[in-house]
Amino acid sequence: MNSLGFDKPPAATRVVVAMSGGVDSSVVAARLAEQGYDVVGITLQLYDHGIAIQRKGACCAGADIYDARTVADRIGFPHYVLDYESRFGQAVMEDFADSYLRGETPIPCIRCNQKVKFRDLMETARDLGADCLATGHYVRRVEGPQGPELHRAVDPGKDQSYFLFATTVEQLAFLRFPLGGSSKAETRAEAVRLGLVVADKPDSQDICFVPEGRYGEVVARLRPGAVGPGEIVHLDGTVLGRHQGIVHYTIGQRKGLGIGGRKSNDEPLYVVRLDPEARRVIVGPWSALARHSVALTELNWLDSAPGAEGRMVEAKLRSAQSPVPATVQLTGPDSAVLELHAPQHGVAPGQAAVLYDGDRVLGGGFIARAERAAA
Repeated sequence: MNSLGFDKPPAATRVVVAMSGGVDSSVVAARLAEQGYDVVGITLQLYDHGIAIQRKGACCAGADIYDARTVADRIGFPHYVLDYESRFGQAVMEDFADSYLRGETPIPCIRCNQKVKFRDLMETARDLGADCLATGHYVRRVEGPQGPELHRAVDPGKDQSYFLFATTVEQLAFLRFPLGGSSKAETRAEAVRLGLVVADKPDSQDICFVPEGRYGEVVARLRPGAVGPGEIVHLDGTVLGRHQGIVHYTIGQRKGLGIGGRKSNDEPLYVVRLDPEARRVIVGPWSALARHSVALTELNWLDSAPGAEGRMVEAKLRSAQSPVPATVQLTGPDSAVLELHAPQHGVAPGQAAVLYDGDRVLGGGFIARAERAAA
């Protein structure tokens, strides 16, 4: 059994590596090539190259394509650039714009993994005769009694399991995550040892197609005329000000509301709800953000489904938040409701709720709505 779990020599095992041009995926490709695997590197061009070559701090930009090719040339394995601009635009960017206009807070990186990298790229890898597709994600694939399982990375500061909850059981069987047991420091040290030019390259920070985090500008470009001004309204109905588009706001936001630091009964104000039809941003005190029940759609389950009594889980409701105790109850083939054991604040539609049992990812879904407990 080789290091990727195949019962044949590395030289007889073809591995397609998804290369973003960063240090993580570069180390994966170089490590596997050093171990003797038949490595093929693939980098996806996801958006207009004329814009990409001017972008820094984002994955898959022009400079990153160059860096990926440089690593492949240095180590000595083939590397290809595939034009996925049309697929990415339809599956990720269009969904991103529409989600914001619905008053949601989307996560395009999950959509990209779900509908481009782990669907379309996987098909390409199979067309190339690959035994598996390897990526630089910090997450672990563990062989369990019922087949492969998805687990958190060893390095909690780099764990990316939240962004991979939509990976299906069938996809997981074909995927490999060689960095799941490594820390970022160890990965950079390995890049230095391998002589990779990207060893000191900073991690990407922005969503690749959103320059400097300006979400509103991207939505306005993709949906001309759809982003319009409206009112900022207190829960009690008082109009406090005006905004230039609900796409600039998210549930739980406190800063940059555009109402001059106004408070309610000496309490700071937060975005409590977005009303896209009326183009209203509704604000209120922190207590108004408390939610007890969360409805999920597009549920993806990686374990045996919960029974009629539901299942105790730990639910992560935002990528930067810690998981909280909850009970999940299926409401349909791809929907569920989460009953939170303690109220949570700032639960935003469009975000993901990822469900864990310890380190194992059980699955998750996108948040459709969140509600307070009945009085």
